[in-house]
Amino acid sequence: MTAVQSRDAALDRIGDGDTVGIGGFVAVGIPEHLLEGLGERYAERGSPGDLTLYHPAAEGDRQGRGLSHLVQDGMLERTIASHWGFTPDLMEWIVEGEIEAYNLPFGVMDHLLRDTAAGKPGTITHVGLGTFADPRQEGAKANDVTDEDIVELVTLDGEEYLFYHSVPIDVAILRGTTADENGNVTMEREALESNVLAMAQAAHNSGGTVIVQVERVTETGTLDPKEVVIPGVLVDAVVEAPASHHPQTYAEPYSPAYSGEIRPPADDGSSEAAELDVRKIIARRAAMELSPDSVINLGVGVPERIPEVAAEGGISDEITQTVESGPVGGSASGGISFGTATGHEALVSSTQQFDFYDGGGLDFGFLGMAQIDAEGNVNVSRFGSQLPGCGGFINITQNAEQVVFCGTLTTGDFDISAGDGELSIDRDGDMPKFRESVEQITFSGEYARRIDQPVTYVTERAVFELREEGLTLTEIAPGVDLEADVLEKLECVPAVADDVAEMDARLFDADPFDLTDAVN
Repeated sequence: MTAVQSRDAALDRIGDGDTVGIGGFVAVGIPEHLLEGLGERYAERGSPGDLTLYHPAAEGDRQGRGLSHLVQDGMLERTIASHWGFTPDLMEWIVEGEIEAYNLPFGVMDHLLRDTAAGKPGTITHVGLGTFADPRQEGAKANDVTDEDIVELVTLDGEEYLFYHSVPIDVAILRGTTADENGNVTMEREALESNVLAMAQAAHNSGGTVIVQVERVTETGTLDPKEVVIPGVLVDAVVEAPASHHPQTYAEPYSPAYSGEIRPPADDGSSEAAELDVRKIIARRAAMELSPDSVINLGVGVPERIPEVAAEGGISDEITQTVESGPVGGSASGGISFGTATGHEALVSSTQQFDFYDGGGLDFGFLGMAQIDAEGNVNVSRFGSQLPGCGGFINITQNAEQVVFCGTLTTGDFDISAGDGELSIDRDGDMPKFRESVEQITFSGEYARRIDQPVTYVTERAVFELREEGLTLTEIAPGVDLEADVLEKLECVPAVADDVAEMDARLFDADPFDLTDAVN
């Protein structure tokens, strides 16, 4: 029988040099009580140290919670993760070379857990080909002190794949809602199941330890077996957490809408439409790419505006939103609660969601773009001293049937407005996004051309497509000068289509833009 233990007794199971898997997704479902206790233990005792962290998402809040408890001299030897955007202190250590670090695609990390649990030597996948994860580029190594190769290029039946080595987990630190005395764990008040089952199985089958933080403990035999997400045979220790250290997300103690307990009332259409700005213009034009009954994934930033313009344009019923963390349908949340959703129709594990994505289940991926070059490559993962990482970006962009990148042409302190069907640029941004070369390849234009994937790059003043010759300008906004306002603002030199079209004037009008004709 699994013992319900004190936090200290459970943490005694973690030793120096262990590989520790951390559950949760960004700021959602984080085992805060255990992580805080682990950090306090090291500060007092100097142990356990030299840990390897295996954490598929950036488990933190940018304010010192989550993995930030573990950023102490000597405590960490390496990190294997998909994203560090919510753990800036850990990111800084990686950039400065204080610890070893690997940046793997989120879906690959989830599938590695499952394959490790199955006793396989690793994961073979096309995900990451042509990107920085490819050993012909950086091999997913995030800094110069990281030298071990954990990604190989292999050929099967004449096709290239990447082979990511398995990572045995010594200790898994997870969380759920309710545990019984045998260690069976349910997640009825959690917003996500994330990858907790795959991580628990990976740790258990590696001969490791599984520790689960829960909100409450109940008598054996009282849990519905169909509700158990982590079977007790996998669990070594259960720790009850105080409510202060078991919030559903770092933004909300508990939202019944996130857990699916309630469904918020649908928008009756009476809410006032957001003012027209460059982000709304980009979202409108991006939404024009949609086709009926589209299954989509939305990245953060400008893509988050697409549901808004879809509602105004009368096509909300033509899209089904999904999030890589597991929600299917409903409305995806943004900000610190990214990963959650309200009104969703189903909730699967992130491991299963990436199965769906990697196999081609997504019709459209709408993603942001920070740097773009003439080959159509996109960088969202590394900018000088900033190393947010790729997250699920590579899985999504390499596998969606069509990819639409969304972002302004320049960045900085610009003053751009629209009205009466035209765009007006009073002051342009001083930093170009379209570069001679990107700092890191998170999306490979060459790979997209090889698999004949349609790719569109939408800005407020111009639209580009990825064609055989590379990045190609295909549309320009009314009121904008092609040379002065577009081409001279690019560091790279794109191809220019012979039949450059004018962007639809309705995009630049404050009145609602009916998208039904564009989609149907």
